[in-house]
Amino acid sequence: MPKVTFIGAGSTVFTRNLTNDILLTPALQDSIISLMDIDPDRLEQARELVQAIIDQRGLTARVEATTDRRESVRDADYVITTFQQGGLDAYKLDIEIPASYGVGQCVGDTLGPGGIFRSLRTIPVFVDLCCDLDAVAPDALIINYVNPVAANSWAVDVLTGWPYVGLCHSVQGTSEMLARWTEVPYEEVNFVCAGINHQSWFLEFRHGKEDLYPALWEAIDRPEVYKTEPIRIELMKHFGYFVTESSGHASEYVPYFRKTPQMIENELVPMFDNDKDGWFDFGRTGGYLRTCLSRQATMKQEYDELLAGTRTLPTERSHEYGTYIMEAIETNQPVRVNGNVPNLGLIDNLPEGCSVEVPCLVDGAGIQPTHVGRLPEQLAGLNRTNINVQALIVEAAVTGDVEPIYHAAMLDPLTAAVCTLPQIEAMIDEMLEAQIQWLPQFDLN
Repeated sequence: MPKVTFIGAGSTVFTRNLTNDILLTPALQDSIISLMDIDPDRLEQARELVQAIIDQRGLTARVEATTDRRESVRDADYVITTFQQGGLDAYKLDIEIPASYGVGQCVGDTLGPGGIFRSLRTIPVFVDLCCDLDAVAPDALIINYVNPVAANSWAVDVLTGWPYVGLCHSVQGTSEMLARWTEVPYEEVNFVCAGINHQSWFLEFRHGKEDLYPALWEAIDRPEVYKTEPIRIELMKHFGYFVTESSGHASEYVPYFRKTPQMIENELVPMFDNDKDGWFDFGRTGGYLRTCLSRQATMKQEYDELLAGTRTLPTERSHEYGTYIMEAIETNQPVRVNGNVPNLGLIDNLPEGCSVEVPCLVDGAGIQPTHVGRLPEQLAGLNRTNINVQALIVEAAVTGDVEPIYHAAMLDPLTAAVCTLPQIEAMIDEMLEAQIQWLPQFDLN
C-alpha cells in the first residue's frame, strides 16, 4: 500500500488531476493519499474532493488530511509538491512591481523578476521539507511540480541532495501538438527532447524512421498553425528547432518580443489568433495572473459537481508523468519520461550540476537519466542565458546574500532588454521590501 503525500493539496487542479490519475492506476489504487496544506478550508475542500472520487470509483484507497507537514510525510513513499509559497498575494507583486518598471511578464513564474522571487520564496520550504523527510520518510522520492522547476531542482540538489525529479507537461503537450500538425498518429511518434525546463528542444521528431521535421517546416507556414504558436514558430525559424513551452511563456525567456508595453500590445498580441480559446491572455502582461483569478469561480462549480456526482470523471489517465513514475517503480515495468534532474554528464555543453530536462528510464531501480551529449550550440547558448539566472538564484539561496539577486535580474534576458542597471537595482529593492515576509533567509537590516 504505497503512501503518496501532496504538499500544497489546496492547489485544486493538480490535486484533482493527479489523484484521479492515481485512482486509475491499478498498482496505486489502494494507496494512502495524504493531503497537506496550510489553509484548513482549502485542505478540507481537497479532502472532500478526493474522497468523492474514491467513493465514485468504489476503491479502497484511503485519504487523510492534515496541516502538519511532518505528519503528512511520515513513512511516505512519494511526496508530490504543488504548493505556491505566498499564494496569489505574492504572485501579484511578482507581476505588478516589474510591470511598473516596464518588464511585462505574461506568466512570470520561471524566469524574469517573477521567477527569481518565486524560487527564493519556495526554496526554504523545500529545505524544511527535506529535513522532515530525513526524520520520518528516509526513502521518499520528491516529485515536484512547483515552478520554477529548474531553479528549485538545482537548489534542492545543492542544499539537501534529496532524491528528486522535477516534472512538467510541456513535453507531452507539445509533442501531441506537433503530431497533429504533421498529421501523424501520436502513438506512432518517437522523439528526443532535451534542454532545460520550459526551454527544451525537440532534437528529433520521427514517425518510425521518417524525419518529421520537413513536414513540420511545411506546417508552420500555414496561417492557421502560425496563429496558434507564433513565438515558438519564430524561434524555430531562427534557431532551427521547436521548443517545448507555450508562446506566452516562451516570449519571457528571450530578449526579442517584450521590449516595451507598446511592443507587447501592438506587435506581440496581434500575432495570436484571438478567436481561439486563449491561454495566458494572448501574451499580455499579467495574463496568467488574471487566468488564476478568474479560475476560482470555475473551480468552485467543478468542485460542487464532483461532490454531487454530477460531473463525469475521466476514464483515462492524464498525460502527467507523476503516476507513470510511481507505477514503474512499484511494478518494475519500465517507462520513459522527460524529467528534470542534475546535469551529471547528461548534456555536455550545459554547466555541470545545473538542472536539465532529459529523457529518463524509470523502473524498480528508480529514475535513470540518459546521456544526451551536446545540444546544437545555438540551443545550448540560449539555455545558458537562462541558466545564468538560475545559478545566481541558487547562490543567493545557499549563501543568504542578497547581492546575487540583483545580479540574477541584471542577467535576465527580458529584464536586461528593458531596464537600465539603476532601474533593475531599484526594482529589486522594491521587490525585496514588499516580499520580505516570505524570504526568511535574507537579512535586509
